[in-house]
Amino acid sequence: MKVTLYTDGSARGNPDGPGGYGAVLQFVDKQGVLHEKEMSAGYVKTTNNRMELMAAIVGLEALNRPCQVDLYSDSKYLTDAFNQHWIDSWLKHNWNRPKTGPVKNSDLWKRLLKAMEPHQVQFFWVKGHDGHPENERCDRLATAAADGNNLLVDPGV
Repeated sequence: MKVTLYTDGSARGNPDGPGGYGAVLQFVDKQGVLHEKEMSAGYVKTTNNRMELMAAIVGLEALNRPCQVDLYSDSKYLTDAFNQHWIDSWLKHNWNRPKTGPVKNSDLWKRLLKAMEPHQVQFFWVKGHDGHPENERCDRLATAAADGNNLLVDPGV
């Protein structure tokens, strides 16, 4: 099945934040009907890059069967990790960046790779806050997660 996943982490929102993360999952069923699932999973007290990774993880973990996934994100960090093959280098060097020390967020990268295992995932970068409707919707979801949820989600992060 072909799925489109739009993700976003937001540095705005909850004053205890700094922010939240959200995702929108879209697919067309065999009858040609478009289905959407929105996920706004709360906020984490961490960096924006970690929230971007959490948004991708929460979207991929929501899939209950192997899919072909087009993942859209406004995070260059996330998309470049795969499209520029940074992740391959990190794996080759046992989660160390050559000559610069350990990879930041390696716990989340490992979780993301596990969430990707059954799927074929392509990463696409969408410039944030430029009116792209799905990106803006994901940003609203991420901000809503931060604004409306005082629960620290996934404290192991």
